[in-house]
Amino acid sequence: MKFHKVLLDGIERALSAIFLEKRHADKVVDGTLRVQTKWGSRDRKFFAETVYDLVRNFRRDSLRALGKDPCEVELMPADLQTIVYLYMQDRFGHPPEGPKIEIKTKELTRAQELSFPDWLWEKCDLACGEVQWAAMAPALSQQAPVFLRTNTLKTERNSLQPMLHAREVVADYVKGAPDALQLKVRKNVFQLLEFKEGLYEVQDAGSQMIAPFLKVKPGDRVIDACAGAGGKSLHLAALMKNKGLIICMDIHEWKLAELKIRARRAGAHIIETRLIENSKVIKRLTDSADAVLLDVPCTGLGVLRRNPDTKWKLTSEKLAELTETQKMILQSYSRMVKPGGFLVYATCSILPDENQLQVKAFLDLSDEWDLEEEKNLVPGENDFDGFYMARLRRKLKH
Repeated sequence: MKFHKVLLDGIERALSAIFLEKRHADKVVDGTLRVQTKWGSRDRKFFAETVYDLVRNFRRDSLRALGKDPCEVELMPADLQTIVYLYMQDRFGHPPEGPKIEIKTKELTRAQELSFPDWLWEKCDLACGEVQWAAMAPALSQQAPVFLRTNTLKTERNSLQPMLHAREVVADYVKGAPDALQLKVRKNVFQLLEFKEGLYEVQDAGSQMIAPFLKVKPGDRVIDACAGAGGKSLHLAALMKNKGLIICMDIHEWKLAELKIRARRAGAHIIETRLIENSKVIKRLTDSADAVLLDVPCTGLGVLRRNPDTKWKLTSEKLAELTETQKMILQSYSRMVKPGGFLVYATCSILPDENQLQVKAFLDLSDEWDLEEEKNLVPGENDFDGFYMARLRRKLKH
């Protein structure tokens, strides 16, 4: 492969922004691609996949290329070029220019080889158990597959699949996810007419299991209280067949704006957005919902394949802050469920601190709730990301 300097420079600048300026990888990649309008589809794909691969394996690659551990010493801009050049050498058999790069460090610990900070490796190993973590860690260090969710408000999976095949997008059915399709080969599916017409959304198959777990039905009044950009809200609308009401709430107005755009494209007419500006917004909805979804802020350790820079930005202090936020949301937002209604607490984390221990602590403080079911989706057991979900039912008042 011929290495175009502008492409290599872009990769190095992206790594600098992510690791030296502490910016988020997805924002850096998206921003670069918006600016580089002259890059063709091949270069754009190579840039994005290379940056994410380097972020995913940054500790290992730094040790091999430099003999430096980025968990112990701060790297310099010039170091990034050497890391990129060794990556190219590993991938294509030779560096972009100059002599072959010699490997500096060959003996690596398991945490170094899979590029986890030591504190996080030890935390996950202790929390998940040595055997389970040994299976999970390699799975979380791989590139994530692409899953689509069929929008059943507009089409069915057995109709969507041949449409995609006609566009040379080969996708298979996914066992256990009735609306999901998994791409055989990664493609930019956001440019297809079928996406623009709202026939599908890009959503991990594991994530697609959360909305059905809430047991909604047409005509329900549902609250998605941590809606974000609304992936699960759109799924709920499809499950409810556009009958009833879904109140989508979030503390970020820009996320709700994006949700409105997605809802229009999907034809989800029962969605209403509300910005959480203060606690009064929640109090006004006390005892009002048949079902509430709490897809709470979390570490995101179950989706590291998609957001690999998370493991470099997360700290033990941040984890403690997140668990306190989860506790507050569960205690406060649960009041919106009417007696007899359902609450689903969900995370994309693998840590019990954020999952079953949060639910247990909540139930220990209140006798108003029964735990109906909880489910863990474990990375490594299938191609899905890691998720936790618990469905609680509020007891009827006597």
